Amino acid sequence: MKAPARTLYTPAILGAATALAGYAWDEALPLRGEARSRRCGSALALGLDVDGAGRISRIGLRAHACAIGQAAAQVFASAAQGRSRNDIADARAALASWLAGEADAPDWPGVLLVEPALGYPARHDAIMLAWDAALAALA
Repeated sequence: MKAPARTLYTPAILGAATALAGYAWDEALPLRGEARSRRCGSALALGLDVDGAGRISRIGLRAHACAIGQAAAQVFASAAQGRSRNDIADARAALASWLAGEADAPDWPGVLLVEPALGYPARHDAIMLAWDAALAALA
């Protein structure tokens, strides 16, 4: 039996969703990626800059997503700096396995924030948006 919806939108998730404003969209960011959830229609645009080694040095986000998607994007953004495309791809694969119930939580700071959404498969695509958009930007 699913938990009541009120347990999905915890104060921490709502706080993280509003903290996403700290990663404002910047037209000057040279790398861009977008992702959209086919399940719920949530969408995220992500702009990046990278250093000479291809590691993320700046990030900006524009989200049109539910609070879960926004909170997950904030979790992504808060730990993305210094990461390479391979780091993002590995984390995305681990995140997908965790959401599918096949593995433990990925090694990404703050990811347990979205743990209340594990029992809500319709929200899983929204959780993946930032990782998907980053991979598109870094392609």
